[in-house]
Amino acid sequence: MKSSTTRVLVVDDYEPWRRFVYSTLQRSSELHVVSEASDGIGAVQKAEELQPDLVLLDIGLPELNGIEVARRIRKLSPRSKIIFITENRAPEIASEALRTGGRGYLVKSAAGNELFNAINAVLEGRRFVTNGLAGLLEADESIASHSRDENVAPRHNGQCKTRHEVGFYVNDAALVDAFARGVKAALKAGNPVIVIATQPHRAALHERLQADSVDVNTAMERGSYTALNSPDTLSAIMVDEMPASALCAKVVDALLGKAGNSAPGEHPRVAIFGECAPILLAAGKVEAAVQLEHLWDEVTKTCQADTLCAYLWSAFPEGKNSPVFKRICAEHTAVHGV
Repeated sequence: MKSSTTRVLVVDDYEPWRRFVYSTLQRSSELHVVSEASDGIGAVQKAEELQPDLVLLDIGLPELNGIEVARRIRKLSPRSKIIFITENRAPEIASEALRTGGRGYLVKSAAGNELFNAINAVLEGRRFVTNGLAGLLEADESIASHSRDENVAPRHNGQCKTRHEVGFYVNDAALVDAFARGVKAALKAGNPVIVIATQPHRAALHERLQADSVDVNTAMERGSYTALNSPDTLSAIMVDEMPASALCAKVVDALLGKAGNSAPGEHPRVAIFGECAPILLAAGKVEAAVQLEHLWDEVTKTCQADTLCAYLWSAFPEGKNSPVFKRICAEHTAVHGV
């Protein structure tokens, strides 16, 4: 680590995490936290004002996604070195983050052991990628790594307590097919299912499951299959056309509590298939859609739940080059159907 004091900007919307980073960095006399930011716009403003030597940057941020924040910081404070610190383990997101000019990518759960190693490496001009992810990045540096996995339903992989995944589909039939495969697999495994979708998609899904010999009506009576209308769910969590954290948490807690009571075992996993944020995006409410994805990740990350969010490709006229597409991907732990 260089001998002079390194001025650090810490950016994360979770205050206890910022406190952890601050207290950890205090162990080194060569590191000085000059400021903190809890959202993307504030991070850009403070980086421009303070010109820090180092930025420790989360990806899932309100207002502006961390990847876009990094791009702007690189223009406004080009000497600032950036280390992404996030729980997002998707290789394609890590690749995109590093392509912005970020020099480090560290998973939060490994920060206790790797934070100083990452800082040392980056300040010495080397790239740092968290253990377990570096090999994946070397094997595939592009987001197309999931292109053959369009119909994979979310499931626990042993690395994180929950999975919040996203799928992109060419048409309504492909979306319904993906939901049907996931719902059928979850019910067969004895896991409760929650579907939050539009009326046409719910009807088509019900018909498809019945054709696949899934007794949907019995599952609904037992409470192991819950189907909700996505516009109604949105109306319960929106305030002034933006999703509200407290209301989102209330709705999720109620849904998971009901689903959990229907399944055997003390801690059943709940499979959620939804298209609430996609409705917001289709209505042109980009910030609301991204914010909802971020809030959903926050309120479910400590639960025994896995979520698959479904988008139609028609919502992204620019395809994979769309900044909105990249922001949506960055809010998820895995990407399918690219």
